[in-house]
Order: sequence, then structure tokens, then C-alpha cells
Amino acid sequence: MNRKRNESRAVQLTVICLAITCLPLRIGVVGQAQGPEKKAPNPQVVRVTGPDARSAVEVAVAIDPTNSDHIVGVSIQAGIRKKDPTSNYAYNSTDGGRTWKTVAQANPGKRTQGDDTIAFGSDGLAIRAYLAFDGFTEPRPKRALSGVWTSTSYDGLTWNNPVVVVDHINSPMPHEDKPWIRVDNSKDSPHKGNIYIAWTRFDKYGSKDPDHKSHIYFSRSTDAGKSFAVPHRISEVPGDCLDSSKTVMGAVPAVGPKGEVYVVWGGPLGLVMAKSTDGGLNFGKNQVLGETPGGWDFAVKGLGRCNGLPVVCTDVSEGKDRGSIYVTWIDLRNGDPDVFLIASRDGGETWSKPLRVNDDPKGNGKDQFFTWMAVDPVDGSVNIAFYDRRDTEGTKTGVTLARSIDGGRSFVNYKINQEPFACEPKTFFGDYLGIDAYGGRVVVLYHHFVESKRCAISSAVYDFAPGTQEARVEKKK
Repeated sequence: MNRKRNESRAVQLTVICLAITCLPLRIGVVGQAQGPEKKAPNPQVVRVTGPDARSAVEVAVAIDPTNSDHIVGVSIQAGIRKKDPTSNYAYNSTDGGRTWKTVAQANPGKRTQGDDTIAFGSDGLAIRAYLAFDGFTEPRPKRALSGVWTSTSYDGLTWNNPVVVVDHINSPMPHEDKPWIRVDNSKDSPHKGNIYIAWTRFDKYGSKDPDHKSHIYFSRSTDAGKSFAVPHRISEVPGDCLDSSKTVMGAVPAVGPKGEVYVVWGGPLGLVMAKSTDGGLNFGKNQVLGETPGGWDFAVKGLGRCNGLPVVCTDVSEGKDRGSIYVTWIDLRNGDPDVFLIASRDGGETWSKPLRVNDDPKGNGKDQFFTWMAVDPVDGSVNIAFYDRRDTEGTKTGVTLARSIDGGRSFVNYKINQEPFACEPKTFFGDYLGIDAYGGRVVVLYHHFVESKRCAISSAVYDFAPGTQEARVEKKK
């Protein structure tokens, strides 16, 4: 009798375990409770790059607001031959991320390209911004160039000729670095359609001379990216030129419901924000939002370099948290790199206390790094992706999505079903991954090692019922 009861119990446990393994990987909740757990989306991880991709890193992604099945990602890839420069590539999907087509981008000057980023306008125009440079690290270069450029496309396959934002020819000074781009898509904005770009300018990259400084610069386009205004400096306190925590770096623009422009960056003061209320024409006094213990530049085992630079987004949805400003970043206040978020509900006048987004045990010595964020303009959800070592040893690394449906007051962590990969410090791993969200769809585009000297890009697409942690249920036709 006892044997039969035990056998029956074993069968029940087996059935339960099999059922659990079929569920999406939902790690847990951080912050306040968000109600009973229901079935979450179970995204398929899809390889984006082909087998011939070389060192595909520094990934950004955007969802077309006119058709959420149209998704465009961008990145850099190393040249096929040693003499070929690193160049930019786009990745186009028209079926919601199930399949992808790679499109090499124009590089007429044969410069090194990098820091590719992308955004969509409300009319479905994709615009990407990137660096194009050569010779800036050499003491006596044969050729020296440094500039920020853009290009536009409606279909993600055919791209218009590059448009210059700023370019320095035949000089290694100054050097422009790490641009980020945003489009004003708010229906209530008097500046709807404006395109904003912010980046770092080095007087002389890598210089130890205290007279050489780094600054945050800004430019805008009011004609759909056909031209850009003369850039102007928006940072008040400069940084050094060593490309480390005392450098001002990582400027990201965001746009509020009424066209307010917010730019946030990291540097010697911690997190700093500049705000414009006239469409980026003028900015007010810089505001220090908080410290970043350990600085934005910190060491992570297996990477040649790592950062916790901030990202700013706004809620332009019609939800209860409309107008909220969110800033996420990573710092070492708990002894190891953790992801944090602060929020403002009053246009940046006051801010919440930092909320720890990753929900593994505090101070466990596990690394989280390269965070990025997207706020869904339809449902107002806050979605943050980052690399995560909570369940691994050594340099093995996974990827996590954290999602909030209550205005960033609490998060549910989801483990993306990516096989953990070992990192190699001698292989460049870039500085960021990509995420975007629209109407409950969340797309994470990230690079990962497939060999010790080669990185590829994969995607994970989550389809949530808008405003929930539940999977979207497709209506039967």
C-alpha cells in the first residue's frame, strides 16, 4: 500500500516538474507585490546575425510604431579582412522578430564606424546615428577624421545617403563619441517630429593633460533628419579625457508628453540632467540627480571594459504615470554591480529613492552590467534589459528582462532563454545592448559570444497583454 502511494506521489511530482519546465522563466518580483502570478510570454530566442558575422556588438533596436511587426536593429561588425574597417550593419524583421535580414550600411569614406543607435518617428521613418572616425588615437596619424552622422529609411532595407551632424576633417582634435538619438513622437508636443542627438566631445581623446576636457554636446533636426543645427554644449561641469568615471559620458535624450527634452549622462558628479522646454533650442541649469558609487566605469571579470552608464526614458502614454521620467543605471553601492532606477513625477523637480531592479540577493557578488531601458508609449510599462550572472560562475553570462507595470515602483525579472556564454577579455564586447517596447511587445536585441573571439546577435521578443505581466492572447479569426 505504501509502495503504491509512493509510486503515485512520484508520478504526480514528475507531472508537476514537467509542467514547470514548460513555463516561461520568471525569476521573481522586486519592490511591491503586483498581484497573483499568471502565465507570462515565452519568447523564442532567434539568431539575428548570419554565420559570417564578425564581432557583432553594440546593439540597438527600435519597433516601427506604424507596424509593430517591423523591427530594425543596428550594430557594428568587424571587417572581413584585417585592412577593412569596422562598419555598421542594420537588421530588418517584418514578421515580429521571427526572421531577420542583414543590411550592410554605407561607408564611402572607409572610416571606422561605431556606436550605432536607432529610433523611429511616428510616421514610420527610422533614423540611425553613428560615429565615423579615423586616426584619433595615433600621435601622428596619416589621416584624422571624427564625426557624428545619420541616415534614414522607411523599410529598413534601403537607406538614404548619410547626413552629417558634425564632422572634423584632417584633425584628431576634438573627438566625438557615443551619440544617442531620440524622436519627439508625442501627439501633444509643439515640436513633434524633431530629432534629438546628444554625445560626448573630447578635446583630445585619452589625454592626461588637465587642460583637455570632455563635454556633452547636443543637436537637433526639425526637417526629418535632412539637416541638423550647429551643435552646442549643454554640460556645465566638464570631465577629463581618459574615458573613465571622471569623463562626462553616456548622454541620452528623452522627450516628454509636451515636448520637454531631457538629457542625462554620467560623470564625476554622478548622474546629471539638462532640461529644455523649447524643443532643444535652449537648456536650463544642470541638475545632479544622485551619486554613482564606484563610478560609471568599473571592472567585470572577462570583459576588457564595462560601464553602468545611465539611460533616461519618459512615459508618453495615456496612463496614470504619463509624464514620468525614469533613469536607470548600474553602480557598486552594494559591493557588486546592481541595476537601479529612479523616477520623477513632476518634470524632474524631485526624484524617488533608487530602487534595485535585479532581484537576486543583495551583496551576493554577482554581476549585472550593460543595462538599457524602454518605456512603452502605449501602456507605459517600464522595461529594462541587462546582462546577468546571478545563476552562473566565472565569466558565464546570461540576459534578463525586468518589467514594471506600476510606474517603476516594482519589477518582475524574466530570465531570457539564452544559453550562458563565457566572456573573453581580449575580444571587444561593446558598451550596451538594445531594447524597445510598443503596445505590449518588448524586443531585446543583444550580442553574445559564440566563440572566444567572435560575437553574434540574438533577439528575444515578448508579447505581453498591454499593461500586464501576462502573455497576449491572440484573438481567434
